[in-house]
Order: sequence, then structure tokens, then C-alpha cells
Amino acid sequence: MNIKQFLDSTYLKTAQQATVSKNENIEINKNSIQEAIDFGFKLIMIRPEVVFMAKKMISDANSKVTIGTVIDFPLGQKTLEYKLNEAQNAIDDGADDLDFVVNYEAYKEGKIDLIKNEVLKCTALGLQNNKIVKWIIEVAALNDSQIIGLCTLIKNVVVSNFKESQYENVFVKSSTGFYQTQNNLPNGATIHAIQIMLENSFPLPVKAAGGVRNYEEAMTMIKLGVKRIGTSSAKVIVEGNEAKNEY
Repeated sequence: MNIKQFLDSTYLKTAQQATVSKNENIEINKNSIQEAIDFGFKLIMIRPEVVFMAKKMISDANSKVTIGTVIDFPLGQKTLEYKLNEAQNAIDDGADDLDFVVNYEAYKEGKIDLIKNEVLKCTALGLQNNKIVKWIIEVAALNDSQIIGLCTLIKNVVVSNFKESQYENVFVKSSTGFYQTQNNLPNGATIHAIQIMLENSFPLPVKAAGGVRNYEEAMTMIKLGVKRIGTSSAKVIVEGNEAKNEY
């Protein structure tokens, strides 16, 4: 098994979040993209404004690394129109994977039709353009019942509206990695949350994101059944070391 093909190598910090200048953050992004090319990771996950640069670097290197980006990140609370516009722009710039943050707060408020429509329209846009779509549900913001309900909702929308051959291209993803928890509780993928997601998202694949920092943790997630792992520690994981990154 080639663990690299499970790894979505990730860098999603703004310059402000990284406490660096805008130019310095561009260089960090360039280095992250180059690292993905050099190591042959499945995908480089970056912010939308970096997609065009990544496309050129990967094309120039004649690399098979694919490009993922995040939509309505990290809160997922903007309008459907915003999500669709941001996604279309990312498609135009060369993104292969679109990781949408579902409006999980609206879901918790019982706005089920809003969520169903969001999932339907955004998934349709991605699939119509031959892209992979992932729905970030932010497990740290949800209780077990809400994780079950949101996974089931996404699954039902996809199964009811798209072809069986397309299911493998619509993921349910655990986390943004940016959610602020209390008392230092995990803000990303935990074994418990991933097990619930796998049970309630099938036949849709699951991506574990946030908190996977070493080879053993990555292998545990793969053995559970996840198809992708989002991590800022991809190089460290492949080299068998322990990362100190939060994501």
C-alpha cells in the first residue's frame, strides 16, 4: 500500500493566522506545493487564491499531484450563491477537489431544507465539472446524534439525486482543523467520530482531517476505512516521525 496516495497535504493558513507577511505566506504555499510534487502525494490542499499558482507549478513539473481547495472556509455560514461562486472560480483556476464547509450551525438550528439544497446544488456543480466534492461537517462542533444526522442527510441527498457511479466522488470529511474547542478537546478527526461517519455515510467515502500527525495515526484511520487523510504533516507521516502541527 502506498500511503502517499491517501494523503491530502494541507496548508490553509492565511498570512495573519501564520503571523507572517503576505509574501512570506506565498513562499510557504510554494514550498508546500513543491513538497507535494517532490513526494508524490495524492493532493495539495490550499486556499482558493493559491489554486492558479499551484496549477502552474504542477503543470510545469509534469506532476500527477491533484489540487484541492476549500469553499466557504472555515465557518460554512455564507450563502449558497457565495459557495457556488467561490467553487466556480476555483474550478476555473484548475482545482480538482472542492471541499465545502457545510453550514453546520444552520443544521443544528434545524434548517434542514437549507442544508439539503446547499448539498444538492454544490455537489451538482462539482460533479458536472468532473470534480471531487467533499463536505466538511466539523465534528468538534457536533454531538454524536448531530454527526449521524448530518452524515445521513448528505448521503441521502447524494444517493437520491446522483448516479451510483458518482458516489465515490462525494466525500464526507470530518473537520476544518480550525474549529476552536474548549478545554483543549480535539478539534479534528477522532477514532470515535470517524467510526460514526463511516457507519452513517456509506456508500459515500470518508476523509479524516485534522489531528492526524504520525504514521501510526494515519494507518489507524486507513484501517478503519477512510479513503483520504487531510494533514499538514504529510511529509512527517511518510518519514515516520511525529508532527507538532495542530492540523
